[in-house]
Amino acid sequence: MADEEKSTLGQAPVAPAPEALTEKKHPVVDLKSKTDQLHEYREEEGYVVDVDSEDADAGLKVAKDGHTRLIPQPSDDPNDPLNWSWWKKHIILLVISWTAFTPDYGSAAGAAVLITQAQEWGMTPDHVNRSQAGNVAMLGFGGVVAVLLVAYFGRLPVSFWFILLSAATAAWCAAANTFESFMAARILNGFFSTIMQVVGLIFINDIFFFHEKARKINIWAGFFVMSPYVGPLFSSFIVTTQHWSAAFWLYFAMVASALVLIIAFLPETYYDRTIPASEQPKGSHLTNLVGIAQWKSRHQRNTFGQAIWRTVSVVLKPTVLLTCFFYVLTFAWAVGINTTLAILMSIPPYEFGAKQTGFFYFTPVVAVTLAEVVGHYLYDFIARQYIRTHKGHFEPEVRLRATFFAMPFVIVGLALIGQGFANTWHYMGLSVVWGMYVFGMMITTVALSSYCLDSYPEASGEVSAWLNFARTLGGFIISYFQVEWFTARGPAESFGIQAAICGASLIIIAILLKWGKAMRLWAGPLKFVTS
Repeated sequence: MADEEKSTLGQAPVAPAPEALTEKKHPVVDLKSKTDQLHEYREEEGYVVDVDSEDADAGLKVAKDGHTRLIPQPSDDPNDPLNWSWWKKHIILLVISWTAFTPDYGSAAGAAVLITQAQEWGMTPDHVNRSQAGNVAMLGFGGVVAVLLVAYFGRLPVSFWFILLSAATAAWCAAANTFESFMAARILNGFFSTIMQVVGLIFINDIFFFHEKARKINIWAGFFVMSPYVGPLFSSFIVTTQHWSAAFWLYFAMVASALVLIIAFLPETYYDRTIPASEQPKGSHLTNLVGIAQWKSRHQRNTFGQAIWRTVSVVLKPTVLLTCFFYVLTFAWAVGINTTLAILMSIPPYEFGAKQTGFFYFTPVVAVTLAEVVGHYLYDFIARQYIRTHKGHFEPEVRLRATFFAMPFVIVGLALIGQGFANTWHYMGLSVVWGMYVFGMMITTVALSSYCLDSYPEASGEVSAWLNFARTLGGFIISYFQVEWFTARGPAESFGIQAAICGASLIIIAILLKWGKAMRLWAGPLKFVTS
């Protein structure tokens, strides 16, 4: 149990005074009072993590090491998600990670069947690739809409209904007989399937403490960063012996399994520590799943107008906007390469068939796995080193230091991909340098997500939605002209420019490291009524 990992000292947070409530149909919590208590992070001082170096309050709850302050401070209510058992928390983590795996898996699975579909429908592969681009665009847009609905309706019901519709549209993709029908199904599937790539960060923020989050984000992000490579890997082998629709029936089975896991194991994790345990929203698992319980308690969350403003106000924060811009400039090439690789490798001198393309996709899977292992230790090493040398304090910008370790792999990997194609390297050489790029982007993804979450902990869903939007926006744009650019200007120039853009983008990270805190203080805190 989580309460076995912390001291039993301290009391539950004090609820708002009665005079802070206005009696109408339901008690309405005073916004200023509530936002002041919503989280324990203050921009002026950063996070106070190590209480050994402070005049520690005897009432503070700490981790089992005796000196790491638990952030946020959990209540004494056993229903508080922070007090749930290790097993329950990690089952939730696996459910949201597996669900986050499915959208990019399904999106990229289409890349491996483009040539087969083009032959069946009498089109060029580049034309069929428009269904891929539409799907990628909706992965970004759907995430922004999903987080807005979550702020109003609740975490669990929106997740359930979106994944239910994701399963239905996945079956439609598999059953489509024409390109028009297939493209419509792909667009709708992208919109509904992406939800856990965004809302997953909310669940992580709800159930884990500050000092645990980077490693948990590493696991969750690892699933969805790896998934666009596993999709074409499986699909490439499938189309060698089966009709292309079999690849999408497999995708449907994966989404259906995620739906079953959500129904069986995923609880509603919303918990408001600014009100007493007796006033917390309650309901059975079924009423929480379909949204009846959340609808009855909607007066305790955001109005629909507040939910819209939450989403808009987050991206207006300069540090979030700059982080998203950096992500567009660096991750776009990952989506571009992935959605067009089957075409690039099918032309001379490689002339890969479906099976050879499938084997080639083992490379990024290995790269993401290695990044998972390295990141497991890297993020905590950077944080602990800073906390140790800064009297127990931690600033969110420290998370960005991991990018200086990761970006050389990104830049060199992209440049050498271009050289490899231009000089007709052996495909194993291309495999290695592609893996370098993927390795670097996996570590960068976790660093950016952790930075934005630490900067605005009450906006976990919103920052995740905009990072996801940035990731997919760049990929959507690049997938439209990657093949033409490669053919017209040559691989050395096209990939060389991509590497140069990634290198230049490090200026953004340098700006955030130097002035990020000042920008956050200038922009002011978010005034949200709930986390």
